[in-house]
Amino acid sequence: MTDGKLAVIGLGTIGSMALWQASRLSDSVVGFEAQLPAHGRSAVGGDTRLFRMLNLNPGFNPILHSSQRLWAELEDETGQDILLRCGGIYIGTANGPYIPQLLESARVTGVAHQILSHAEMAERYPQHNLRSDDIAVFDPNGGALRTDRAVTAAISAAEANGATVLTNTPVDGIRETVDGVVVTSGDKSWTFESVIVASGGWSQKLMPESLQAHTQPNRVFLTWFVAKNPALFSPERFPVFVRLSGDRSMYGAPAVDGVTVKATLNFRPTPTRNPDAVPRELTPAEVAETTETVGEFFPGLYPNIVRSDAFPDLFTTDRNPLLGRLDAGSRVYCATGFSGGGFKMATGYGEIAAREALGLQTFDGLDFLRPERFMSVHSMQVSPAGQSSSHS
Repeated sequence: MTDGKLAVIGLGTIGSMALWQASRLSDSVVGFEAQLPAHGRSAVGGDTRLFRMLNLNPGFNPILHSSQRLWAELEDETGQDILLRCGGIYIGTANGPYIPQLLESARVTGVAHQILSHAEMAERYPQHNLRSDDIAVFDPNGGALRTDRAVTAAISAAEANGATVLTNTPVDGIRETVDGVVVTSGDKSWTFESVIVASGGWSQKLMPESLQAHTQPNRVFLTWFVAKNPALFSPERFPVFVRLSGDRSMYGAPAVDGVTVKATLNFRPTPTRNPDAVPRELTPAEVAETTETVGEFFPGLYPNIVRSDAFPDLFTTDRNPLLGRLDAGSRVYCATGFSGGGFKMATGYGEIAAREALGLQTFDGLDFLRPERFMSVHSMQVSPAGQSSSHS
């Protein structure tokens, strides 16, 4: 006898969506969360994440399309406004590494986009101060995802469908047996037919050593600024953005609170040994580079950081997620290691994880995401002492 068909460990970005999707398919699903959903130290923190249909890797295109559909379904099912459909702007040096690759991906996938001249940018989006060799691409399907709202909505929808949610229940270990997967928390244990590990920065200790060697918890920080004219940076007038101009880079989102604009240095993860003790304060170097970049890119923002924070996430050595079973015969399914880029596709990833972990469907074309690409040896004993939490 088991305690359920499926356990989802970690109810953050991906785990919440996997639980929601699994609850649509089975009445025997349990979610484990070490603290409370969308708690303040989770990778869900920071108000918003970017949704982008334009992506550098064409391999993600099918998941992006599924995610776009599923974000709308989650909104319809819960009555929550989760995706602010404000569009996206991507800016970079015309002959640099970013924009040409982005346009090639758009050509391959056929994703809708528009190249904007300097004059068109000045007319439509004067908030951006472009360099002479910059080029801009507009993504009409881009937007900003409300992170806390998304995760709590998905968990509420899962519970409404009959899923069981165990909060303040950190998982100490998982162990495969001939009967299933034993999940332990303190002096309690449960057995499930299959388990999805989706605990982000805390996932590493629930993995075999052969996967641990290819992952690293990292600290990711975010910063916010006050707009001189907040109306110019509202979602109606200021799309989400990514910019890589020469030696400077930044990404961000509109003022969803009507006051502060998220503008953060692009992709500055730093290794951290303990995801429970990520330094929240920015270093002097991080402050200096951030304020200098904002000063150049956005004359309409006061170049003073008014809010900052930092969160843990799990990164893989190739920066692609771990999505799939440990091996063909394993009952443990990984949905982690999203390397700071998982939120926009969280619903799509959740659908894949739920259907595959329940044995209902196999998705093709995802070899570049499968854990087997790193696995050399899979032991039946999965490392103990891991903790679930709402990350990635």
